[in-house]
Amino acid sequence: MRDLYIDSGYISLNKVGEQLCGDRVVFASNEDTTICVLADGLGSGVKANILATLTSQILATMSAGGMSVEECVNTIVRTLPECNVRKIAYSTFTIIKIRDQRYVELTRFDNPHTIVLQNGRNFDFKYETRMIEGKRIYESRFEAGENDVFVVMSDGAIYAGLGYEYAFGWERENIIRYLEQNYSPDRTARQIAQTLAAECNRLYHGKPGDDTTVAVLRLCKRQQTNLMIGPPSSRGLDELMLREFFAQPGRKIVCGGTTNRIAARYLGCEVSASLDYADSDLPPLYHVEGVDLATEAIVTISRVLEYADEYLAGERLTTSWEGRRDGASLIAQELFDRATDINFFVGCAMNPAHQNPKLSLAFGAKFQLIDRLSKRLEQMGKRVSVKFY
Repeated sequence: MRDLYIDSGYISLNKVGEQLCGDRVVFASNEDTTICVLADGLGSGVKANILATLTSQILATMSAGGMSVEECVNTIVRTLPECNVRKIAYSTFTIIKIRDQRYVELTRFDNPHTIVLQNGRNFDFKYETRMIEGKRIYESRFEAGENDVFVVMSDGAIYAGLGYEYAFGWERENIIRYLEQNYSPDRTARQIAQTLAAECNRLYHGKPGDDTTVAVLRLCKRQQTNLMIGPPSSRGLDELMLREFFAQPGRKIVCGGTTNRIAARYLGCEVSASLDYADSDLPPLYHVEGVDLATEAIVTISRVLEYADEYLAGERLTTSWEGRRDGASLIAQELFDRATDINFFVGCAMNPAHQNPKLSLAFGAKFQLIDRLSKRLEQMGKRVSVKFY
């Protein structure tokens, strides 16, 4: 297996007037395979949401379990409820399976054709068709490489602009041209999905005529980031914690005033506080020579956790942390958009200030925040490790 990272992200736009989206995206993985399923439920609203949710969860679970396409489709046909009016029950779907970071299997039923970019240019792959349970299934198999991008869409994307800029909607050729023109190897899967969904929203004049979802997978090099928060449980562990932290490759983030002072002492430099309050609700940044990003701890990480929940929701065309320079936004940009492998170094010292019963929750809060943030990052597909001192 090549040591690449499969970056993933998606954005969904609800049909105007609907509270629930009739599309659903699920990412799954096992030891050697990464899976993306995009399901588009029949119609819109609650029924479509239920159909899409059932379809995506079933297909992702069965695909991760190594089930064949026939078994997956048979299960979907037998499971989905039937519409009393139309006497049909289905959700269209696309499945992408990438094994060993190289071998790609695309399976789709009635969804728009997946777009694949290789080094920023459209890759016109071949596909075969066959009938399974009366449904025409399209299948493709090919090898992928570094910087390949896979763009999966619901049909809301290709109908964008219908009746406005385009007589027949924003057709596949136009979408390919748009993706090629806006390609950059540094753009994350989420950023690509956001850009394409934002253009769909613009073509709909801010009122999507159909649920519109864009899901993206991207193969890229792995990048490590290391975050240290809190001093160790005893001063005798200072040297060990700092030596192991600074010996790691990749970028370094240090959170907490005391922790930054310890790091500065280890590095033989001074700590200085920034006078630029980028966000009045958050503490300012520190500056420590040899540390890429130095911030406050609890309040800042709490905000990062909020941003992680926003990231995973996949509902916003612009993110709260994009382009901002406060500590929480900079950490979010680093952990969400750049890092693929994240190491947490967590000190277990009890801060004397926390001996006050009114502040005692702050000590436990640090561990809860790191635990919750680690889980959110793993949901994003990151490789996470946590070490306590």
